[in-house]
Amino acid sequence: MKDQETVNKFIELRAQGWTYARLMVELNVSKPTLIAWSRKYQFEIQNLHAIELEALREKWLASTIDRVNALGEKLRRVESELARRDLAALTTPQLLSAARNLQRQIEQATGPLQFTVPLNDIPAEEQHEQVHDWKA
Repeated sequence: MKDQETVNKFIELRAQGWTYARLMVELNVSKPTLIAWSRKYQFEIQNLHAIELEALREKWLASTIDRVNALGEKLRRVESELARRDLAALTTPQLLSAARNLQRQIEQATGPLQFTVPLNDIPAEEQHEQVHDWKA
């Protein structure tokens, strides 16, 4: 049996997507042993892989909050420009279209409203007609 340091290195490298052939050379371990370790430590490998993907996503992609803030700032600038424009100006339809597009992007990024209180737990006097259309 290999030492725990070798097993830990296997888990780390396998989570990074290394092939068995590459691991055999790097760790000097037989393929059957690597396959057995892969089964034995599958959850550790998957969890580490997920953590690494999350770190990459965080590094390269803006968070939902950042995207919504950026879209909101663009929308604010477009609406500010619209307020200064004469509605008869030729580019107004383009600005109106941009404002609608940014609003849709914000709606898509934030998704539908979600509540944590089931409908039947809301006191009757606090319910409004619109609440009955919401899904609990």
